[in-house]
Amino acid sequence: MLSILVETMGLLCSKKQHLSEADAEENAQVDNSALAAEIERRIAQETKAEKHIQKLLLLGAGESGKSTIFKQIKLLFQTGFDEAELKSYIPVIHANVYQTIKILHDGSKEFAQNDENSSKYVLSAENKDIGEKLSEIGGRLDHPRLTKELAQDIETLWKDAAIQETYARGNELQVPDCAHYFMENLQRLSDVNYVPTKEDVLYARVRTTGVVEIQFSPVGGNKKSGEVYRLFDVGGQRNERRKWIHLFEGVTAVIFCAAISEYDQMLFEDENKNRMMETKELFDWVLKQQCFEKTSFMLFLNKFDIFEKKVLKVPLNVCEWFKDYQPVSTGKQEIEHAYEFVKKKFEELYFQSTAPDRVDRVFKIYRTTALDQKLVKKTFKLVDETLRRRNLFEAGLL
Repeated sequence: MLSILVETMGLLCSKKQHLSEADAEENAQVDNSALAAEIERRIAQETKAEKHIQKLLLLGAGESGKSTIFKQIKLLFQTGFDEAELKSYIPVIHANVYQTIKILHDGSKEFAQNDENSSKYVLSAENKDIGEKLSEIGGRLDHPRLTKELAQDIETLWKDAAIQETYARGNELQVPDCAHYFMENLQRLSDVNYVPTKEDVLYARVRTTGVVEIQFSPVGGNKKSGEVYRLFDVGGQRNERRKWIHLFEGVTAVIFCAAISEYDQMLFEDENKNRMMETKELFDWVLKQQCFEKTSFMLFLNKFDIFEKKVLKVPLNVCEWFKDYQPVSTGKQEIEHAYEFVKKKFEELYFQSTAPDRVDRVFKIYRTTALDQKLVKKTFKLVDETLRRRNLFEAGLL
């Protein structure tokens, strides 16, 4: 609108100076009327365009993978990350590395002091000083850039048998999912000319605070061939959830992320609370919100890649919600059986928490791995198709 004002003012200033005062006044009135009409037309256009934008709300507990989904959308349906944006993740990735090795070092010390089989958690004598140094760095608010020397120290400590034993019990600590990936890429991450890859950015872990949004179309740049969505991502930790409330109005669909691999882990903000139980309670609460009575729900059962490895080692029934689970087989068959059990639990919760007058709202469940770009792309195209069909149905065209 400002550009319209400037353009019109330029036209006014270029009028011939010899016009009579009356003519000048008359012409100014005509130009001002044209300007007002143009502004009104632009506002009407923008208002009309806004009506066609579907509002999506990305919800879930902390560590559910919401922000990774958000980054995938930017990569898939927008221009992705330019070099400056990629470089902005360098301090985040380096901080992830330092924080991870600190968690593992401090965890090994704790297990060495308290575990019955404590000897296997004791660092080798030559690595104790390295461990203390890296733990101190990991505890700082500002972390140094990862150098080749520090990367070598971290790699040495990572390969220590005590650290590997501790990593095997990572579910009892707050070891991030990115730990193994970054530890296996230390030399590349510490290169003096290092620029993060897209995969590095997807693995990078930074807790979402406040609200971030992105506008996209799952069919690409040609907006006429599909719906346009505005996706809102909000912090999942408890202290961030109060910021959700003002976003609840006028939502087309809620995409709720549940990390199904975290049935044996505790919350970052409350180490006495099981993450899956927190997810259950949060999903139940969101479903019962009055403003969502006609809102579609898309449930992403996320982190399936971790779930399929874990469920063969850690039984589902360690989680209170899944205490009635009984394994029936081994291998892939058991993985599918466990997944279907979890899926059914969420379906039951949905229908228990949905009032009779809301049963006609759309509810779909998708198996997702936020790090798998092809799967995320396929999933969002399915979401797009579901919502477009819903819109046609509501318009009486289906």
